[in-house]
Amino acid sequence: MADGGWVRVASTGDVAEGAVMGVRVGDKEIAIYHLPDGEFRATDNVCSHEYALLSDGWLENGCIECPLHAAQFDIRTGKALSAPADVDLTVFEVKVEGTDILVNIPG
Repeated sequence: MADGGWVRVASTGDVAEGAVMGVRVGDKEIAIYHLPDGEFRATDNVCSHEYALLSDGWLENGCIECPLHAAQFDIRTGKALSAPADVDLTVFEVKVEGTDILVNIPG
């Protein structure tokens, strides 16, 4: 995986609709989101403000709220939407092939 590329991270049935799940790919912590419209998204799973796993937070209306200090991020763009976070999250490309969720991990 040193070159980066598409990596299978989960099955579509692993992430309930409206939920978020954390996965580890190499040295990266990634959050996989299953939006109510059936769309899957992926971002960094670690809050950019202070170390906390976003997959332990609250997903609502396309935003994830950090469980530690309530910073909010847009999961489609990674944009930090509220203090104390002021650094955006990395957003990863996602595709679904059959029941496999794949994320494009840069090399």
